[in-house]
Amino acid sequence: MRSHVAELAEIRRQVLAGPSEKATRAQHAKGKLTARERIGLLLDEGSFREVEQLRRHRATGFGLEARKPYTDGVITGWGTVEGRTVFVYAHDFRIFGGALGEAHATKIHKIMDMAIAAGAPLVSLNDGAGARIQEGVTALAGYGGIFQRNTRASGVIPQISVMLGPCAGGAAYSPALTDFVFMVRETSQMFITGPDVVKAVTGEEITQNGLGGADVHAETSGVCHFAYDDEESCIAEVRYLLSLLPQNNRENPPAVPCDDPHDRRCDTLADLVPADGNRPYDMAEVIEEIVDDGEYLEVHERWARNIICALARLGGQVVGVVANQPRVLAGVLDIEASEKAARFVQMCDAFSIPIVTLLDVPGFLPGVDQEHGGIIRHGAKLLYAYCNATVPRISLILRKAYGGAYIVMDSQSIGADLTYAWPTNEIAVMGAEGAANVIFRRRIAEAEDPAGMRAELVKEYKAELMHPYYAAERGLVDDVIDPADTREILIRSLAMLRTKHADHPARKHGNPPQ
Repeated sequence: MRSHVAELAEIRRQVLAGPSEKATRAQHAKGKLTARERIGLLLDEGSFREVEQLRRHRATGFGLEARKPYTDGVITGWGTVEGRTVFVYAHDFRIFGGALGEAHATKIHKIMDMAIAAGAPLVSLNDGAGARIQEGVTALAGYGGIFQRNTRASGVIPQISVMLGPCAGGAAYSPALTDFVFMVRETSQMFITGPDVVKAVTGEEITQNGLGGADVHAETSGVCHFAYDDEESCIAEVRYLLSLLPQNNRENPPAVPCDDPHDRRCDTLADLVPADGNRPYDMAEVIEEIVDDGEYLEVHERWARNIICALARLGGQVVGVVANQPRVLAGVLDIEASEKAARFVQMCDAFSIPIVTLLDVPGFLPGVDQEHGGIIRHGAKLLYAYCNATVPRISLILRKAYGGAYIVMDSQSIGADLTYAWPTNEIAVMGAEGAANVIFRRRIAEAEDPAGMRAELVKEYKAELMHPYYAAERGLVDDVIDPADTREILIRSLAMLRTKHADHPARKHGNPPQ
């Protein structure tokens, strides 16, 4: 028995060491960590338990029968993050370039099934060269099994994709199906067709990072939710994100003790937000003032910057914050902002995260490009997401709330549980100037002094229909509050709504706008 145990120990030593020291040096030379080093950063020390460490492929041909390394290029298992179970798989680029073959895929399928069954988050550390060409269609079928499980796990357990190397072709669809995508600048890329194919088909010349690097996907395409300069920072933020998410859709997000007083007054809010609706300000500073200890994690920070989506805590409880950003495009809703917020609202609803919406929105962005690009269809995605959400929903109107954008941004009429407003709120079909031009067009045109008449009628319209208490008088706003009391009121309201229960009508599933 002792000799057999010694043999096992030697095999494990070889597996943990990797294919060769040369391969490890090559990985480090690219500025990348090995798969096991990455897992060590992600999980609590000593908590990782590997599954199918000794698995080998059974393919033949093209020299594969002579190369049968243990793990087959992917490390799978589970461990803990801050004491809570997390499942993980990590491509080992040192073995077959991390390419996916039959055995490789089967290991991933197994760990995904285990994560779904156990009701725990799944983190994929991606660094692979796509399908293993030598195994042909068998490798492609392996991706199909991953996509099917990504879809089955959607809204059931949190799925996080961490891109730490190349991800090309069909392999890119698995991250796209998950809840969050992290990337590292310079070393990770995602694209369906690489630069060589692009050049051959279109004649365009572009680098891998220019085509599908972290900054491109964080700022332009919206594929990437978070981008970082190095793997250590990236994986540390994955741990932080996991601390804000529940284990599965049957649990609530983890609450923590809160030293920030629940009744702390936010007196600076009156100075942060100008009463003049035409003056910009930074909504991020408002969020920072309201939430616990000023800490929040912004999702898609660099894409569709006219809207903010963030995870934070209020009174120790996790909340999702959706807020217009007046500093960018005056906070209007456009195609990208609608898509960004809709996906975030859906994620919060799936994982029992209450939603707080901060409104200062002048409307939808006008323009031929927006209309031809389908702003109606894309704006409807956000409307659908809010209407479909059953988690506690509170909206707060800071200043402007005009037109259809007001309705879409979780107004009381589409199901917000509570709606508050500051004394600076302006809720209307449109701005007073535009409304006066429509309603009083003839009177203005016939006046001896059109400019003076317009100014007088604008003032009249504001006094009649746009004063801060108009909506409250008609029950469309539950209360007009002092900005300094915002934090306390939100925390008390969320505490009341914690036991909220709402059922959807019986149906297989909805048919959301695409």
